[in-house]
Amino acid sequence: MAKGRALTIGLNSVDPRHYGGWSGELNACEADAQDMAEIAKSKKFSVKTLLTKAATRVKLMADISRAARALKPGDIFMLSYSGHGGQVPDINNDEPDAQDETWCLYDGELVDDEIYAHLGKFAQGVRILVFSDSCHSGTVVKLAYYQGTTAARGSGLSAQQVRYRFMPPDVALRTYRDNKNFYDKILRDKKIKDSIEAVKASVLLISGCQDNQLSADGDFNGLFTSQLLRVWKNGAFRGDYRRFHKEILRLMPPDQTPNYFRAGTIDKKFEAQTPFTI
Repeated sequence: MAKGRALTIGLNSVDPRHYGGWSGELNACEADAQDMAEIAKSKKFSVKTLLTKAATRVKLMADISRAARALKPGDIFMLSYSGHGGQVPDINNDEPDAQDETWCLYDGELVDDEIYAHLGKFAQGVRILVFSDSCHSGTVVKLAYYQGTTAARGSGLSAQQVRYRFMPPDVALRTYRDNKNFYDKILRDKKIKDSIEAVKASVLLISGCQDNQLSADGDFNGLFTSQLLRVWKNGAFRGDYRRFHKEILRLMPPDQTPNYFRAGTIDKKFEAQTPFTI
């Protein structure tokens, strides 16, 4: 019988000691992680959640590695992230925009190449479902500076100015320069340069936006997650992953376009399943 494991991550702030004095305060990322965990639990996944200070680089990578060891062909792993998206220079020349996308974990950024390297530990035949409600997240499971509207947009958003889940360019530069030796060692690691080609499992990413867009935070959930929950309807949704993505997309504003991205072994049977099916 197939098994399902889930890891949901949400950060409402980061450690200013690593990010040059910036704490990156957000409202709804922990709520996103908790709501994604509830969906996974309702579908009988074994779930672990990392919130803010617990969402460190070491803990996240260790949890993904544990899941990779535990899951076998036919099993499924769900990974969700809500928090700031960042960017660092693309030293290994694998990004067309010369920047690697990152997840801003509490004690440091996790580069998209590192994410792929860890997903490469899963056996072929394992299904991996990734949700990323963060900025620059279109292929992050792999800056254009964006000026968004300040009007409220959609369910879960404040009537005040919209807050976006992105690391400001000056903070991104300062964080990289203050920790240059740390990030350059990762970015120059030949083992992760071609990590996407090493992924054998079937990876499906539904992201909060494209790589050149920003994802909006909210009072109760991020805009993307709030619309995901609306489409899911507490499990009443009927359809496959592509329809799930299209229904979320239909509810989103034109300046935040959720992406549907595949990596590893293409598995059409996986894509044809009802979301969150073990």
